[in-house]
Amino acid sequence: MILTDTKTWLPPNLQMKSDPHPLRLRTDEESWALFTHALKASIPPELRKLKDEIAKRCGGLPSLIVKLAEELSHKDATIEEWSTDFDIPARRLIALWVAEGLVQPKGDNETPEDVAERCLNLLIAQGMVQLTKKKLNGNVKMVRLPDVLRQYWLSKSQQATFLGVHTNTRSELSLGTNKVRRLIDHIDKEDISFYHIHGDCNTTSTSLTPYYEGVLSFLSFDTRKESKPGEEVGNFLCRGISSDCFLWLLVLDLENVFRPKLPEAIGKLTQLRYLGFRSTFLETVPSSISKLRNLQTLDVKHTSIKTLPNSIWKLQQLRHLYLTESSRSKLMLQHDTSFPSTLQTLCGLYIDEETPISDGLDRLLRIRKLGLTMSCKQGVMSLQPKAVVYWVLKLNQLRSLRLKSIDENNQPWELELKPLVSLVNLSYIYLLGWLRNPSIMSQFPYSLTDLTLSGSGLVEDPMRSLEKLPNLKSLNLLAKSYLGKKMVCLFGGFPQLRVLKLWKLEQLEEWNVEKGSLQALRFLEIRFCTSLKLLPAELLDRTLLKIEVIPARV
Repeated sequence: MILTDTKTWLPPNLQMKSDPHPLRLRTDEESWALFTHALKASIPPELRKLKDEIAKRCGGLPSLIVKLAEELSHKDATIEEWSTDFDIPARRLIALWVAEGLVQPKGDNETPEDVAERCLNLLIAQGMVQLTKKKLNGNVKMVRLPDVLRQYWLSKSQQATFLGVHTNTRSELSLGTNKVRRLIDHIDKEDISFYHIHGDCNTTSTSLTPYYEGVLSFLSFDTRKESKPGEEVGNFLCRGISSDCFLWLLVLDLENVFRPKLPEAIGKLTQLRYLGFRSTFLETVPSSISKLRNLQTLDVKHTSIKTLPNSIWKLQQLRHLYLTESSRSKLMLQHDTSFPSTLQTLCGLYIDEETPISDGLDRLLRIRKLGLTMSCKQGVMSLQPKAVVYWVLKLNQLRSLRLKSIDENNQPWELELKPLVSLVNLSYIYLLGWLRNPSIMSQFPYSLTDLTLSGSGLVEDPMRSLEKLPNLKSLNLLAKSYLGKKMVCLFGGFPQLRVLKLWKLEQLEEWNVEKGSLQALRFLEIRFCTSLKLLPAELLDRTLLKIEVIPARV
């Protein structure tokens, strides 16, 4: 008997006499051969350059290769028609699913984000979504819904009356029977929304109401680097809100829209759960955002916003707050501030002597992802670093920790840290600064999968301790993290490590790797290690290992 299944896991009670046989993905050459065989059209010479791109998009899946060929058989044979896919950050997709309430946790120990991530991995495993880029630790970074699958699922959703598509052009302004639920601004002049957003600003507000009064999400992909996109989307929001549109809006995502002009009236959108301004170069946000009582995510990463008001803490449902590390983003805090107990993500926060840690930020105990930059003055004793350490040690649910210690000149400074072995959920650590307690190298939790050290000033070989971490997959030793001359990786060390980066270890002269060490390593990158003359002989003949060496600058 032969059983087939789309799932990658099997019931534990299933009795088998042989191991499961997973579907073999086709090579690029096999993918192209199958594609050309299934294609019911001739391929012009200029489109043969897309051979590698087509193979990559299909990911070696035979069914997807055939579907793509069938779909393209009905399209004009042009590069524009054959190149329409778009990569989506998994981070962004998961946040949007959670904001719209599409996923629900089943128990107290599970968050909506956990469920969304599991659903995304399941869609990838079943070939319904294509994985296009992984993080260094192996986690999903970018995904794509190939155009052929998008068309397929679009037709299925329309048959089930789950989804409608508005294709009205500017010349067809008559109102259809369906309401717009999800508004996407993709700069398509054939879409009626283009006229509303980017057309005549004198369009009366009332004309927008029949289209947008029931919108649940608004995403813009207008990435033109000029003032016009920000002005146009700002005017559109202002006109819409003034006519009672967007009052049911759950998601407003303007990521990469250059400096959108946000109206103060945005405070009326009290149903908002997700407010995304990442990479917009915004300098301020309206003070009225403190009225968004249902807001769960505020993302102002990669903006020019330096200060958020104390009123931000009125958002008692806030779960994720992303600030801009490079802009030294500060929060106006008071010791009697009532923090949202739901906060899980706090990234990009700048801490100085005025930031209340004890009996302030240390009351946030449900943090899962924490990113802080501590500013220290040379020659000045400060209690702030120790306060941060004791706060970190209380975060039992912490999964990701990014700590930077800098001086007035933005250079690495002393970094206070205690053993983190008690944080059993911690998987990602990034540390910048001279470690005053280097013994912590042997006191990281076994759950750690991704570690980056920079400016640590270690004088003893860190490999002797780090190679014992059973789940470590990515290790980055950056500038001045290790000041010694010799480094050794012993037999059996680093059993899961896949990525190793050595950058600017200028004193390193000798690196020995014993046989049986680094067995899972797939990528090695060495940059500007000026004194290291030879690579370990044990690594040179490994066919699965990619090695990149960038020599010293001339």
